[in-house]
Amino acid sequence: MAISTLIGASIKRREDPELITGTGGFVDDLPQTGLVHMYVVRSTEPHARILGIDTARARQADGVLAVFTGKELASEFQSPLPVTVSFVPEKKYPPHYPIATDRVRYVGEPVAIVLAQSRAAAEDAAERLDIRYESLPPVVDMEKAIAPGAPVLHDELGSNLAYDVKRAGGDIEAAFRDADVRISQRIRQQRLIPVAVEPRGVVADYKPFANALTVWSSTQIPHFVKVWLAVILGIPESQVRVVAPDVGGGFGSKIRVYPEEVLAALASRKLGRRVKWIEDRSENMKATHHGRAQIWDVEVAARKDGTVLGVRATQYLDLGAYCSQFGTFQAIALLLIQGPYKLQAWDGRGIGVYTNKTPTDAYRGAGRPEATYIIERVMDLVAQATGVDPAAVRRKNFIRQEEQPFTSLMGLTYDSGDYSTTLDKALEMVSYQQLRKEQAEKRKQGKHVGIGLSTYLEICGLGPSVATTAAAGIGFWGMAVLNLHFTGKATLVIGSSPHGQGHETPFAQIVAETLGLPLEDIDVVHGDTAIGPMGMDTYGSRSASVDGTAVYLSAVKVREKARKIAAHLLEAAEEDVVYENGKAYVKGSPTKAVTIQEITGAAFQPHRLPAGMEGGLDETTFFNPPNFVWPFGAHIAVVEIDDETGRVQIQRYVAVDDCGTRLNPLIVDGQIHGGIAQGIGQALFEDGVYGEDGQLKTGTLVDYLIPTASDLPMFETESLVTPSPTNPLGVKGIGEAGTIASTAAVMNAVADALSPFGVKDIDMPASPQKLWHLMHKNGGSKR
Repeated sequence: MAISTLIGASIKRREDPELITGTGGFVDDLPQTGLVHMYVVRSTEPHARILGIDTARARQADGVLAVFTGKELASEFQSPLPVTVSFVPEKKYPPHYPIATDRVRYVGEPVAIVLAQSRAAAEDAAERLDIRYESLPPVVDMEKAIAPGAPVLHDELGSNLAYDVKRAGGDIEAAFRDADVRISQRIRQQRLIPVAVEPRGVVADYKPFANALTVWSSTQIPHFVKVWLAVILGIPESQVRVVAPDVGGGFGSKIRVYPEEVLAALASRKLGRRVKWIEDRSENMKATHHGRAQIWDVEVAARKDGTVLGVRATQYLDLGAYCSQFGTFQAIALLLIQGPYKLQAWDGRGIGVYTNKTPTDAYRGAGRPEATYIIERVMDLVAQATGVDPAAVRRKNFIRQEEQPFTSLMGLTYDSGDYSTTLDKALEMVSYQQLRKEQAEKRKQGKHVGIGLSTYLEICGLGPSVATTAAAGIGFWGMAVLNLHFTGKATLVIGSSPHGQGHETPFAQIVAETLGLPLEDIDVVHGDTAIGPMGMDTYGSRSASVDGTAVYLSAVKVREKARKIAAHLLEAAEEDVVYENGKAYVKGSPTKAVTIQEITGAAFQPHRLPAGMEGGLDETTFFNPPNFVWPFGAHIAVVEIDDETGRVQIQRYVAVDDCGTRLNPLIVDGQIHGGIAQGIGQALFEDGVYGEDGQLKTGTLVDYLIPTASDLPMFETESLVTPSPTNPLGVKGIGEAGTIASTAAVMNAVADALSPFGVKDIDMPASPQKLWHLMHKNGGSKR
C-alpha cells in the first residue's frame, strides 16, 4: 500500500486541546483525598560526614506522621540505584543509594524524609530537624579533583577518577606528520540545568495485603522505573505498576530512576498510605541531574587547503558526585567526533571525574551535541588558520554520497545521505556569497557581524539490540500492540512514553494510513506498564524510527489477517483480494467489497472465520532494527554584537534538516524549533555555576538564564528527504537535531564576529559582559 496521504500530512497534535486548556492530567493533578505529603530534607553541605540527625522535635510537629533518616531506611534497599549504561566498561562507580546514611557528597543529596498531612506541615517540621555535619573539603574543579592529594569523594576508589579510556582509529601520528597546519585549543562545554517546565513528581500507593505497588511518576521511562522499583524494594515485578501521565517535558532529565521515586514508594509501604512528593523549582535546580559539564583539549592536523587530516582530543567529563544511570553515555561523543567528515585519523581519550556537585546525565542530545560542537569548532578553526572559507572547508571534508554506506573510524556504519545537499540549500537560503559581501561592508561601518555554519550528523534510533547490548548492557527494541475491536475502532499501545513530543498523532496517522481507519477511531495508549508488554520508553530520538516502525508492522500484520478474513467472507482466493482505504474487494470488482467494520465483526464470530483461524484482530510487534539511523543537516546563524553592551542579536537563523520520511511535518518543525531554542540557550545564556565552596550559585531562574521568545529570531526551516534504508517507513529522528546543530552555528557566528579582534574561541555562554571585555580589553572597539 503506498504511503502517501496521512503519513506526511501536517495534522495538528491531537494531544494539544487538553494541554492548552489546562485539562490535562499531570502527577500533581491526581486526586488529593487521603494523601500523605513527603518532604525531602536535603544536604546543605557539599561534602561532609553526618554526625547525627535529631528528629524528636520534627516528629512532634503538628500534622507529622513520620520522619525517617537514611540510617533508618538503609536496610530496606535490596540494591543501589541503577547504572544502566556500560558504554565505558572500564568505569569505577561506587553504589549510590536513594538517601545518604553517613556522608553527603553534594548540595541537594537526600538525608531525611518527613511525612505529614500537608506539604506545608512537612516543610515546617523539616526545619525542626537538628542535623550535625562534620564538613569535609569539597572539590568542584575537575582537574583539581584528579590531581595528587585532592580530597577523595569515595574512599573505596582511592581517587576521583571514574574512568580513563581511549577510543581511536587511523594513524594519528601520520596525520600530524603530514600536516601543514597544527592547531591546539581548549574548548569548554558548560554545565547545563535542564529546567523542564514541569518539575518532577511522584505519587506512590502500596497495598500491603497484595504486596502491590502503583507509582505515578513524571518520568520518561516508566518501564525502567517499574523494573528497578521491584529490584530495589524487593517486590515482585508482576506486582509493580508505573504510570507516566501527562509529563511536562524532560529533555533527558527524567530518564533516570530517581531517589524520590524509591523513597515515596518505600514511605507508602511503611505507612500503608498513598504518598505524594512534588518537586519545587529550587529542588529541581539542584537535585534533578545536570548535563554537559565537559572540557575538551583538542589538537588538529590539517593541510593548508583546508583538508582536516586528524584530530586528537581529551574529553574531561564531570560526572558530579555519583555515576548516574546514563551518566557515562555522554562519553559516546568519543565515537561520534568524526561527524559527516572523512578524517584520516582520530585519537580520543575520555576521563570521567567525580566532583562535589549534582550528578550529570543525559541531556537533550546526550553526547551528540558535544561531539558536533567540537568538530564544528574544528572546521572553523581550520578555516581561520588557512584562510579557506568555512563552507569550502566543510565541502572539502564531507563524505561523498557515492561512499555510502560509510564505515567511520570508530566502526559505525552511516546508512545514507548526501551531506552537501543540506549545506548547499542552507547557503542558498541565506544568499551566502552576498551575505559575506554585506558582512565586509558592515565591518567597515564598525559593526560586529558574524556568520556561523554547523553541519551535523546524528546517530539515533537506539537499537539494534546487538549494538546496544554491547554498548549499554541491554538490548533495545520498539514495541506496539494494535487491537481492532468488534466495531472496527482500534486501540494502539505503544512502548514509547512521550513527554511533549506528540507521539499520539503521528502513530495514529500510521495506523490510519495502513488500515484506512479514521484518525478519531484510533485510541493511542502509552505510559502505563500494566497495559501491554514492556516497552523501551522515550529518549535518544528513537521513537519515530523504532517504535513507529513497530506500529507500522503491527498494522501491516492486522491488515494481512483482515485480508484473509475478507477473502473468506467474499468466497474468493486470498491472492485475489485487495485491501485499501478501509475495505477489501476482489480484484476487478471493487463493488464487491467488505468494510473493515464487517471484517472486525466477523473476527469475533468464530463460525464466520476460515477454518483453523483464531478469533480477534490484534497483533504485537517487537522491532529490532538492523542499524541505527542517521539524520543530518546544516544550520546557519547570522549575528551582530552590540559594541556598547556586548549583547548578541541573532539576525537570521536558517536550518535545513534531513530526517528521512517526515511522518508529520508540523510536529517535525516544532521539534526543530524547540531544539534550536535550547541550543541558543547553551550558546548565549545558560551556565550552571558552582563556587569553590561547592554551593550552586545559579540555583534560581534569576541567576540561571534561559532564553525567552523575545531572545529568539524567526526560524527559517527547510527539509530534505533521504529515506533511511533501515526501516520500512524510511524515518530517522528529529527530536534532538536542533540542539545538536544550533549551539555550534551560533558560537561559530560569535567567533566570526570577533575574529577582527584576534579571537579564536569563546567559552560558552557568550554573555554580554564576556563579549564586551573581549572587544574592549585593548582600550577600544575594533573599527
